[in-house]
Amino acid sequence: MVFLFDFTNGFHDAADMVATAIASNAMKSSVAIGIVTLFTFMGPLCVGLAVADTVGTFVNITQAPIIHAQALVIAALLSAITYNLVTWKFGLPSSSSNSLAGGLVGAGLLVVGSEQINWGVDAFHQGHLEGVIKIVVGLFASPFLGFVIGFIMMKLIFKLFSRFTMHIRPLFIVSQYFSVAWLGFSHGANDAQKGMAIIGMMLLASGETSSFSIPLWVILWCTTAITLGTMFGGWSIIKTLGFELYRIRLIHSVANQISSALVNSLATAIGAPTSTTQVVTATLLGNGAAQKPAHVGWGRAKHIVVGWFLNVPISMFLGALYAYIFIALLGVFVS
Repeated sequence: MVFLFDFTNGFHDAADMVATAIASNAMKSSVAIGIVTLFTFMGPLCVGLAVADTVGTFVNITQAPIIHAQALVIAALLSAITYNLVTWKFGLPSSSSNSLAGGLVGAGLLVVGSEQINWGVDAFHQGHLEGVIKIVVGLFASPFLGFVIGFIMMKLIFKLFSRFTMHIRPLFIVSQYFSVAWLGFSHGANDAQKGMAIIGMMLLASGETSSFSIPLWVILWCTTAITLGTMFGGWSIIKTLGFELYRIRLIHSVANQISSALVNSLATAIGAPTSTTQVVTATLLGNGAAQKPAHVGWGRAKHIVVGWFLNVPISMFLGALYAYIFIALLGVFVS
């Protein structure tokens, strides 16, 4: 189940990461996906597990019976997978991270109750972030930050290269290979850790570990799953981001990838989960707004953003629904 979640996460995010490079004709789709795939695999192996610790510990499952704890985790995964597949079908770049977090909260409320969820309110009053608040801040602040940084980056590039001619184009093409690699690395370093967190929760729920921890085999398993999903790609989402928001040129692609990778890297450094999908999309809108706001397809962008706001509540509902079904079926089989 975790493998399938990470797989759908991979093909959602791969599309976001390579869309601008493909739309700007900077590189072939196979080359772009190949670079993203390689560096997505390297990301989780080279950084710490702060994001996994954040996601895996905000719902306390140790107080629930093992079978109920397992139902909670499976329900959260199914919730995220469902939302991923539906939005992929319609070509909408959605957040696997929001889907998983919402699923965990929804299933957690039903199975273990509100008191077993670390909402992070007390910590917030003390001036630091943890629990659900830390996740919400990371997931919702990162698109805003992406838009701002994307806007500034685009303005900065225009400022620095305004006097250059088209002869500088080869330099921008070469830079694409580095920026795509960095974006892939930052994606793997942040997003793959969410699947690791789920397996860590399952190991804890089943008594295999005495405290929340991530074994090496879990890191390799989740990294492989998200990498295979990245290789698969998501062409309907590439079409949305690369061709329906505005006409993507090489300069937009470079600015988008550098800005998105920067936001992801900053979030990973503090252990805050981000959605690469949301970061890339918001950054792309910031790039477009910095050049000519009127050329941006704000109507299409509005549909994408509405999907983001619906993501968490729908995932919470699905998480609670799946958990209810599992526990009901369990009661039937036990009786």
